[in-house]
Amino acid sequence: MKMIPDYLLHSKSNAEKWVFDEFRGMLNGEGWYAFHSLNLPRHQTKRFGEVDFVICGPGGLFVFEIKGGRVSCRDGIWGTTDASDRYSPLKEPPYIQAKGALLGLLDKIDKNLLKHFVCGYGVITPDCSMEDVSSAEWDKAIWADSKGFRDLEKWFKSLVNHWAKVAARQRQTSLVSRDNIKDMVNQIRPDFETSTPLFDTIRLVENRIATLTKDQLKFVDVIVNNPRVICSGGAGTGKTFLAVELAKRWSALGMKVALTCHSPWLKRYIDSFAIPEVTVAQFNALEVTARRAGVQTFDALIIDEGQDLLNFNSIKKMDAFLVGALKNGQWCFFHDSNNQAGVLGSFDPKMLEYLKTMKPTNVPLKTNCRNTSQILNKIKSTLNVDMGHDSVGNGPEVIDKHVFDSKASCDTLKSEIKKLLIDGAFTVNEIVILSPERFKNSSAFELRSNAFFSVSEMDSFSPGLTRNSIGFANIADFKGLESEVVFLIDMPNPGTNVKFRSFQYIGMSRARALLYVIVSQ
Repeated sequence: MKMIPDYLLHSKSNAEKWVFDEFRGMLNGEGWYAFHSLNLPRHQTKRFGEVDFVICGPGGLFVFEIKGGRVSCRDGIWGTTDASDRYSPLKEPPYIQAKGALLGLLDKIDKNLLKHFVCGYGVITPDCSMEDVSSAEWDKAIWADSKGFRDLEKWFKSLVNHWAKVAARQRQTSLVSRDNIKDMVNQIRPDFETSTPLFDTIRLVENRIATLTKDQLKFVDVIVNNPRVICSGGAGTGKTFLAVELAKRWSALGMKVALTCHSPWLKRYIDSFAIPEVTVAQFNALEVTARRAGVQTFDALIIDEGQDLLNFNSIKKMDAFLVGALKNGQWCFFHDSNNQAGVLGSFDPKMLEYLKTMKPTNVPLKTNCRNTSQILNKIKSTLNVDMGHDSVGNGPEVIDKHVFDSKASCDTLKSEIKKLLIDGAFTVNEIVILSPERFKNSSAFELRSNAFFSVSEMDSFSPGLTRNSIGFANIADFKGLESEVVFLIDMPNPGTNVKFRSFQYIGMSRARALLYVIVSQ
């Protein structure tokens, strides 16, 4: 069944979420449409009304009232009781609510269109059994309790048959054509049939990312109880988030912990978490940072973006600063070997094999919790890399622009950024331009000041600060970080030139919600 829109609209009810998922999996390919949280400016008994679900299709037009928890009726007063035994009275019975919502909806539909449809209503209560309850006030056929909910598609078909029989007794017939259904969809919710506003799409993506990132905490429970761990995962699988959480957990156990990485930008970002009793250091400055902290050796060592430090000299330094050295000490090594190695630092595959001889626990991260399906599929299809399982879901399409020279690239940047800012979906603080070039050599340089917005070169402090301009960064510097919107510039088509492969992988995977690729011919 096609859901309009294809995500749940701001519902706090678990029952509505369950019904939404069940409806989405029903009657696929049979021409049925479902609408959630439909507002009614005119209602039979209320000034305003909202319908939980409306379904229309070949069998007619139906309205549904959803109630979570246990439903009760005492002395004619209806109410619901949630899982915490909190009772809430209802102003009217659920079947009356459904009937009133149907009448309010019918009042909004063109009467010539309406005559083609059998119309009815139903009540769904997934949490309680109504098997032993009957009343002269409603037909059992219109009510799906926990038993009916277990096979909701079967119950729905019986509901359609019930209302078809009611219509037949009233000498009404259903003569619904595809055009009738299309017209009904356009009358009920035309805006959502065409597109979802960019702002709503982006905020939904952000909510999903926040939830998925928290879900990754289950891996910390595995890592924290093992002395040596190699944690591998593609861009966007939450490595830095887990490194920070692991540092908090080990520190809370009274251990002296060092959390280190190669990039000064990433180090500044990790600093923003202000983890007490944890030494955060750029790896090249670990000796100086440790001396300032009054520490000679650490009880535990956490390496983020470890692919930048897989070389003999770095491994030797890790040995020196860790109690028990790498062989017997406590450490966790986060890394991604997908085309990032060598952009910063140096990478020797033999050093990874050397770490494996110490029999560490291997924790692979397979869930991408940063990139939308569109961004993930773009990277996978053009660069053929493992980015983890798609979990964030749909977002805006990746936008490809092809230009012939630097001036055209600059003009395209200016035009597309201006559109985003006028639309109001983003602020300048949420947009980053990435290039393999330095700012003065990039096609964004001419935008450092213009009438509508400005572009300024970022530094290691910028990712954690509120900016008054669009940020520009070299891809190597921005490694390990992310942004709502990324414009990737000054490179050929992804996957067509091996020289740019690592830069394209890193740059494209920085975008959380919206990615522009401006290809220079």
